[in-house]
Amino acid sequence: MGVIPTQRETASPAPGAPARPGAPACAQARATLPGGPLAPGTARALVRAALAEWRERGLNVPDRLDDEILVVVSELVTNAVVHAGTDVELTCRLEPDSGTCVVEVADRHPSRALRHHAPETAYEPPEYGRGLRLITALAEEWGITYRTGAKTVWARLPAQRDPGTEPPDDDEPALGVAEILAPQAQRAERDREWLGRGALSFLAEASDLLAGQLDENLVAALTGQLLVPRLADWCAVWLEDESTLRGGWGDGTQAAGPRLARVWHVSENRIEELRRALEKDPPRPGEDPAAGPVPYPWPGEALGPRAADGAALAYRLVAGGRPLGTLVIGRAGLVRFPDEVTGLVEDLSRRVALGIGAARQYARQATISAVLQRGLLPGAVAEIPGMRSALVYEPCDQGGPSGDFYDLFPAGDGRWCFAVGDVQGKGPEAAVVIGLARPWLRLLAREGYGVADVLDRLNQLLLDDATEAADAAARALVGPVAPGDGPQTRFLSLLYGELAPFDGGVRCTLACAGHPLPLVLTRSGDVRTVARPQTLLGVIEDETYTCETFELRPGDTLLCVTDGVTERRSGSRQFDDGDGLAAALASCAGLDAEPLAERIRRLVHDFGERPPEDDLALLVLQAE
Repeated sequence: MGVIPTQRETASPAPGAPARPGAPACAQARATLPGGPLAPGTARALVRAALAEWRERGLNVPDRLDDEILVVVSELVTNAVVHAGTDVELTCRLEPDSGTCVVEVADRHPSRALRHHAPETAYEPPEYGRGLRLITALAEEWGITYRTGAKTVWARLPAQRDPGTEPPDDDEPALGVAEILAPQAQRAERDREWLGRGALSFLAEASDLLAGQLDENLVAALTGQLLVPRLADWCAVWLEDESTLRGGWGDGTQAAGPRLARVWHVSENRIEELRRALEKDPPRPGEDPAAGPVPYPWPGEALGPRAADGAALAYRLVAGGRPLGTLVIGRAGLVRFPDEVTGLVEDLSRRVALGIGAARQYARQATISAVLQRGLLPGAVAEIPGMRSALVYEPCDQGGPSGDFYDLFPAGDGRWCFAVGDVQGKGPEAAVVIGLARPWLRLLAREGYGVADVLDRLNQLLLDDATEAADAAARALVGPVAPGDGPQTRFLSLLYGELAPFDGGVRCTLACAGHPLPLVLTRSGDVRTVARPQTLLGVIEDETYTCETFELRPGDTLLCVTDGVTERRSGSRQFDDGDGLAAALASCAGLDAEPLAERIRRLVHDFGERPPEDDLALLVLQAE
């Protein structure tokens, strides 16, 4: 069974209304489809039905147009489903005066989504983007319209074609598609018409598309899609790194040289051979990186006899005064590129360079953040004799250090210590505070200090050192602090405890400093709180903390969470309103540590419609 459209509208005359000779007829079909794998097939069925209905009403729809409309609808809907994943709005209408059919496909994702799987290798032939060449060949014109929160791709299919532009009429549809995908001779007159009409919108759309990418290889891939086949038959993007720039690539020195990140050609079967030819002859930039495009040798042997001659240009990609790579475009059958094309590609190359520069900056920050995050968390969680443990840790911002942290470590003399904490704020300033707190917790515990004494000393440490260190980190990242915005105290909420296994269970001593209170689920299914609230660390000097001691019997479970769990929101409600966390824990009676932690995590996520907006950490300790 096909996917059921959530909405379908077909414009038609009122019942019984007489048809006026020569009056333009309104013919339009609209549908909203769920963004799933069945959407393209359903879209084709809806359009077929609409075309049949229009013919029954006496509208002139050429038979040839049926197949072309269905191909365009299929490609555009597939593109929207794959790259947006949202509901798809399909509109197909027939213009009464010209007989031209206009297809519009809208989705709710204004830019292309990042791929979370492993990126394709730099020279692997891409498995996407081919459908746009079909659209280019079949449509009189096509484009992309951006609105707030939405993107619409449209195409106009003419009822009558100009001589020489008719797609091949073949008994085998596949052969006709192959002819469309094959390289075609460029038409200079049509180029000039498009450049005069669509160049500015092309640059605007390219800017929107490139600015949202955080991977330099994806920027290079999108550059190829933007240029080929509209402005060039083929293009290539070389990228340079810091060592390349220092070594002076291409001159036989020790530098590794530029990396050929992407090769694109109108014919897929030419890409690999063209790549091998271009690798042997990388472009050699001039002394002035800001100079305009320069000629590049034509790789005729790699392009086949039909493209033995042509013109190629190399553009330096420069952002912030730093050369980042080179873009090369080529077009068969030309002695030189038209000035209009040269200028347009030069404008595009600036946008490509900015996109690559932004992607590299993001990559550097992500690397630093990942290193910081690894350094702030334990490499492994200790295993405690007679206990099972489970941990859930989900930073809200995958690109920066989290404000939540945890630890579980041996303290000697048959003792194990655990901590779950949350620093005020996020990012490098929070990382500095965690970097002070976690090592001091381990040091004080292994020196034999009790739970309350550890919190007393950590409180004083934060008051003495954390403010100064965190402020220094902020200055290093954002520059001098404005007058009146001096150092601010960095608070820390912490649940810290000590475990001592014995024959009948585990003795637990813990203290809670401004942190969500821990809960114990007994074997019989009862839930109780096992600590009392105390002041945050780093707020009041000479604060004295106290601790509580209790026993975990076999089957008892201790649950420790951060406020990302208790304060998870759904509208005006929070997850822990009305003892929601205790109720959730009671529903986990009989579960082992791992499935219990997963159930709490799932309940927290399912509580709100949107993803969590805060870091989330929970630790489960269960006596065997």
